[in-house]
Parts: sequence; C-alpha cells; structure tokens
Amino acid sequence: MPMWWQNTRAKDEGGLRLTEEGFRYITEEIQLATYDVPYPKDFELTTQTIIFLDKFINCPYYMGRRSITVTNEKKAMELHLFSGDIRKYGLTKALKRQQKD
Repeated sequence: MPMWWQNTRAKDEGGLRLTEEGFRYITEEIQLATYDVPYPKDFELTTQTIIFLDKFINCPYYMGRRSITVTNEKKAMELHLFSGDIRKYGLTKALKRQQKD
C-alpha cells in the first residue's frame, strides 16, 4: 500500500492520493482513463488544500507540480469549473457540507 498511496491511514472516506509509482501503474500498466486539470498560474499549495482534497475527492488522484490528475470524469469537470483552483473547490465543498449539517 505505501508504494501506491500517499496517505494509508485507516478512515471511512478519503485517502485516495496516489504516489508517483501508483500513478505510473494506473496509467501505464492498467491504462485507466485519467483527466488532467491544470492549476491556476498563481496557485499555492497549502496543507489545508491537501486536507480538502483528501475529504472531497472520492477517486484516485495524483498531484503534480502544475496540475492534478483524477480518474473520475465528473470530478474532473467539477475541478475544471473551478478553473483548477482546488483550494476554492475544497472551500466550497466544505461550506456546502456544513450547511447540510
């Protein structure tokens, strides 16, 4: 598991961030469809953003230097609608979840 997954701790949801080796395996070995969403030019990756992704991305994903790659077409479209700004995406999802509670 540690070879393919960045966060291997046990929990009910999340934890689907791939390592470089895991990403290589799903793209080259099993040729799973992936969708690349570039980050905005002024994007800064923070710890809070990584936590948001862990909570709200429900498919395997890989975070590169200039983009995030997801394996779910619907998630890719949602991220494109936020122009690749995964911080805003996470904030919006968190606020929406809070309103439901």
